[in-house]
This record gives sequence, C-alpha cells and structure tokens, in this order.
Amino acid sequence: MRIGLLTESGYPYVGGDTGLWCDRLVRGLGQHEFDVYALTCGRQQEGDGWVPIPPQVRRVRTARLWMAGDDGAPLGRRARRRFTEHYGELLDAVCAQREGSAAEVADRFGNALYNLAELARDTGALTGALRSDHAVTALERACRAPGAPRAAHEARVPDLLAVTDHLARALRPLSLDWYGEDALAAVDLCHATSGGSAALPGLLARHFSGVPLLVTEYGVQLRAHYLALGPDSAAPAVRALLAAFHGRLAAEVYRRAEILTPGSSHARRWQERCGADRARIRTVHPGMDADRFAEVGEAPDRADADTLVWIGRIEPGRDLVSLLHAFAEVRKEEPHARLRIVGVPVGAEGEAYLAQCRALAAQLFPDEAEGLHAVGDNPVSFTEVGAPEAPTLPDAYAAGAVVVLSSVVEGFPVSLAEAMFCGRATVSTDVGAVVEVIGGTGLVVPPRNPRALAEACVALLRDPERRARLGAAARARALELFGVEQNIAAFHGIYLEIMSHCPVRRVAVDEAGEPLPFAVPAEAHVPGRWTVPTVLRGSPEPVRAGVEGAR
Repeated sequence: MRIGLLTESGYPYVGGDTGLWCDRLVRGLGQHEFDVYALTCGRQQEGDGWVPIPPQVRRVRTARLWMAGDDGAPLGRRARRRFTEHYGELLDAVCAQREGSAAEVADRFGNALYNLAELARDTGALTGALRSDHAVTALERACRAPGAPRAAHEARVPDLLAVTDHLARALRPLSLDWYGEDALAAVDLCHATSGGSAALPGLLARHFSGVPLLVTEYGVQLRAHYLALGPDSAAPAVRALLAAFHGRLAAEVYRRAEILTPGSSHARRWQERCGADRARIRTVHPGMDADRFAEVGEAPDRADADTLVWIGRIEPGRDLVSLLHAFAEVRKEEPHARLRIVGVPVGAEGEAYLAQCRALAAQLFPDEAEGLHAVGDNPVSFTEVGAPEAPTLPDAYAAGAVVVLSSVVEGFPVSLAEAMFCGRATVSTDVGAVVEVIGGTGLVVPPRNPRALAEACVALLRDPERRARLGAAARARALELFGVEQNIAAFHGIYLEIMSHCPVRRVAVDEAGEPLPFAVPAEAHVPGRWTVPTVLRGSPEPVRAGVEGAR
C-alpha cells in the first residue's frame, strides 16, 4: 500500500510537533510505502533539517505556508471573474451565521473550496489572487452583508488586510502541484497528521482522484487556533472571521474524512461538537517510546524523596505561577521540600513568562543560608534538559519523587504519560485528557487552585508507600495503553479497513486508450511482488500494477 503522509510543521523536520510519532509510525509499518508531503511554517524549521529517513519513504515534497512564493501569471478576465465568484461564495459561507441551515452552509463552503481548487488547477496558482485587491473587496462585501457577525461589520481596512493575508497562507495548498498522477493521485490513502491546512491536500486529492482520507489529531487544530486568537492577539473582527473560517474548514475535513483518529476522548468530543460522525471516529492514543524510560521506571528508588518535579514547555498556559504559590504552601508543611522546574520557554512570550516566574520564585523563597557566612540556596531551581542537573529527559523525571502538572490548558499530556512510564506518582490539574490518561493512578485537582495542588503534593510527599503503589500502577497503565506497538497495530488495522471499504479505482487502459477490465488481477492485492504491466490513464510509462497494489 502506498500512503501519502500529510504534515504541517512536523515530520520529516527535526523538532516538529508530530515528528516523533510519525517517524515511529513509518518505521513500524515497513510493509507499506510512504510519500511525505510536508508544509512548513518558518525559516528556522527548514534550517534545522530532516530526521533520518527510512527506506520505505519513497520521496518527500515540501511547500511553504509562511511566504507567498511565486504568484504566477495574473489571472485573465474570465479566470478573475471565476475567482471573484467562488472566493465570494466561500467568504459568504464563512460569515453566514443565521442564513440557511448548518448543512447548507457547509455545502456552500465545500463547493466554493473545491471550485477554487479547480480554478487553481486550470490557471496554475491563486497565490496572487488570494492577496489581491479583489480578495480584499470580496471580504469587505461579505463582512457588510446581512447576517454577518457583528464584529465583522466593524472590520476596518487593517483588519481586512490581516484576514486576507491569513487566508492566503491557509489556502496555499490550493495552488500546489501535488495532485497529479505522479503525486497524490497515485497513492492509495492520504493520512493527514493534523486538521487544518495539513488536511487540505487530502481533501483535494479526494476531490480530484477519489483517494480516501484519514485524519489524525493528537492536538485538535481548531482548538489550537481558538487558543491562539486570544484577546491580546488581534482585533475582535480578525478573531471572529478567522475563528469562523477555521471552524468551517474543520467541519469540511471531519465531514469528508473516511476515518478520524483523535488521540483522546477529549479530542474526540471536540470533533463531535464540530460535526464529526461518531461512527467514523476511532480513538488511537499516541505511540510513545517506553524503552527510553525503562531504566528509571524499573529503579524507582533513585528519586529524592523531598523533591517535586515539573517538566514541559514554559508558557502561560502551564500556569507555573499557581505552582509556585502552591509550593509556598508545601514548604510550610514540609520545610525540606524542593521544586525543580525543567523546561524551555516557547517564543518571546515564553521568555517573558520565565522571567516572571524567576522573579516570583525569588520573592516567595529568599535564598536560605544555615549561617551568617554560608551561601544561600533557593528551594526552587530552573533548568533545561541537557544541563548537568538533568542530562537527559529520563534523568529529569528520576530526580523527584512526585511529578506535577499544573496546566490550565492541555491536549494530550505527554509529560504526564512520560512520568507514568518512569513509575512516578503524579499530581495533575483536571484539564484536557488528563483524567483519561491518568486513569486513577495519580491525584487530580482543579486548575488554578494552589491550595488543592499543595495539599495533594504534601499528601504524597508524606506517604512513600502510597507513592510507590501509584507509580507502579501508572507505569503498568502506560505500558498497556501508550506504547509504540499499540499505536502501530491500530493504524495498520485502520489502513486495511479504509482500503477494504474505499479502494481507489484507477482505470487501466491499453496503448490505444481502450479499457482493460481485467488488467489488475486479484493477486495484485496479496503481499508479494507481481509483474503485470498496465498503463494508468495519463501515465507515459507502464506501471507494474501488481507491485503497486501489493504494498
């Protein structure tokens, strides 16, 4: 079987959000072939390079979302008229709140999207048109139309320009040359590793060539857009329009995908609220490498009995401020307790938040010294993986007796699952998929409640036997549910399920263009190598159809 793997800001680039699990999936399914189609969102990611590519990856094609690229030739009069009509229809569907039923609006949005894709296929590219004055005018007309959101009615020129620029980037896949017979039209299945722009090429391959689409979301893309569009990030009109666009796009992806595979019940509920059919949803937990944590998990006595550990990306959503206030309460009950914060700040906002947390820690916990001539020591330390205190990630988890998660926003809590692999007792806030992941093997408290967080931490610090029981149960649960083997087996079964119900029916023809109804024998779908040459319509060279079908 040949899989078209669709990624955004992930595999095969180093450090991508989806890079690790995609690499494990590709390597674990060596019986299939993979073509990787990667969208990139920044120059730094491209500069970091790729991870080592296994032999079953036949090719990698990339495209940039972060720059317009070649605008191509200007559209002619007829093409410009088509663009104005279809783009206006798409924007009307984005702005429609009370006009028509939800199904009618979804149909209008989908029809406009595919009409734009067909226009891009006919003309070569729409990148210039999507950034043109015609696009801005169409957006303004949609914002002023009856039934548009109140915030859209108040959109000013800077707001219209900001939304137009964002839509041009999000719709960049419409103009890519990924949909021909030598690209996505030749794969048996498109597997998008997230929703949004990453799934858009899969929608178009399905529209143009009937290729079935599988969408995996370990972090719901629509939820991420909602969180990114905070009150301080953009004007109300921009937030309303972009939220509506991404909501319509997510609904179209969920409606057209053959199967959706959320990483947790939390993500599943998001998909169902956005219109996904429950019968087409299969929850598949992320496949994580348990072997790297085996040494720590099998030696729980390495932990410092008085140390709490927090590990993750440093950003406001992790709520380290509440954690520091909770630790102040812990110190009142356990004077020898220590807190180790291990993480890297995310962007400029993360750097500012880290500085704020360092200042708060210095204020809450003045450096302690045993005597007048001794050097003071702060019970809270900030470090990163790779520092002498935590040379590796397993070492960071091994340093403490209790691992704490203090987030107010969370999807699938990776750090919590890693702590479980390490056999550590945990205290977590009740957000995202935390309760589903922990499953009763750790303590869970309400978010933004330092007192409850402190009481749970003190309870575990004072009870080593309870810590050991919870840690052992957590490790057993993680090994059963979150290992790589379970993830690979689940996707292998889903690939076969999709192919059995939605096979791609390519027409085989002879040199004269006449159909060959028995050109692809049934044996072609049996594992192994067959050598029955046929010609696919539009292909200049013979294709060994048996080999294609056998993989």
